[in-house]
Amino acid sequence: MERRNFLRGAVIGTSVAAFGGTLMRGAAYAAPAQNGPSPYGSLGAADANGIQLPSGFTSRVIARSGQTVSGTSYTWHNAPDGGACFADGSGWIYVSNSEINPGGGASAVKFNSSGTITSAYRILSNTRQNCAGGATPWNTWLSCEEVSLGYVYETNPWGGTSTRRDAMGKFKHEAAAADPVRQVIYLTEDESNGCFYRFIPSTWGNLSSGTLQVLVAGSGTSGSFTWQNVPDPDGSPTATRSQVSGAKHFNGGEGCHYAGDTVWFTTKGDNRVWQLNLANSTYELAYDDSLVSPGPAPLTGVDNITGSSSGDLFVAEDGGNMEICIITPNDVVAVFLRITGQSSSEITGPAFSPNGQRLYFSSQRGTSGSSSGGITYEVTGPFRS
Repeated sequence: MERRNFLRGAVIGTSVAAFGGTLMRGAAYAAPAQNGPSPYGSLGAADANGIQLPSGFTSRVIARSGQTVSGTSYTWHNAPDGGACFADGSGWIYVSNSEINPGGGASAVKFNSSGTITSAYRILSNTRQNCAGGATPWNTWLSCEEVSLGYVYETNPWGGTSTRRDAMGKFKHEAAAADPVRQVIYLTEDESNGCFYRFIPSTWGNLSSGTLQVLVAGSGTSGSFTWQNVPDPDGSPTATRSQVSGAKHFNGGEGCHYAGDTVWFTTKGDNRVWQLNLANSTYELAYDDSLVSPGPAPLTGVDNITGSSSGDLFVAEDGGNMEICIITPNDVVAVFLRITGQSSSEITGPAFSPNGQRLYFSSQRGTSGSSSGGITYEVTGPFRS
């Protein structure tokens, strides 16, 4: 496969999470990634929380489903899923979806500058199976319903109102990522023959109206792409993924992340990370477990994805070995952490604090294997910058 180099440029905004992750420096990328040593070294023995981490890193439990968040009176939701961090003065907020149906919704935990929890609260209620989502440059959280004819809800991380965004289409939504350069929102679809979309708001910063488009490309794993309008974003009677001839189909769209003229998204059905190079409208594989040589591939069950200030991608596993793996700017894929004793769960919602030194994520079903057993963690340590 032809290998190309692309720049992952820095993105600057008022909130680190506003563009789908953290600030990212320029770095050369060529794909697909291959096995190699982690820049953080090997994993140590499991800590008291059952997490294996590189030297210098520590973990703590932030919240448990069905229990009050420490220092607050708020009971944490079941099945924690996609998440993001938002700057809040000298502190920050971590938001987390609840992937249950009915009920769903999302909650938030607020931290002060030292990382102490100061409050926790509900930011979205009475929705269905809220899986992943994405942050916007205007500091709202897009919470996506992973159900047939599901909606995107725009929510306020500080609490208050939430708004259903019908114009963003009705389909089995998974994740979202904002592109402030082209002023669009990218959307994944969790179907075995799902599509990849972008929403163009009529006015940037207002998602009440706009145009939904679908990616059109060939059947290969690399090539050029275009966008075409979806005639009926309402998805009924014809599903959005079936309305445009030539729309490219993906096997189980999951996480989505934008930075520096590139958008990455994962497909769990075939353990791939796809890379759209927006400057020249081409696509290729950033990772494919079947192309890792020598094997075995460290990353399977690819799901939620985010980025760090070093240019590393952090990809969470749904199942697999319950790992978060990294894909470095040098195209090395390696394990960053592993959760032990929770083989019936999945890792969800990875997101970095604004300073890039704390990584938040959840084990959706924890040690119990039940949605009521979810655990949300924080890992602190010398992340690369």
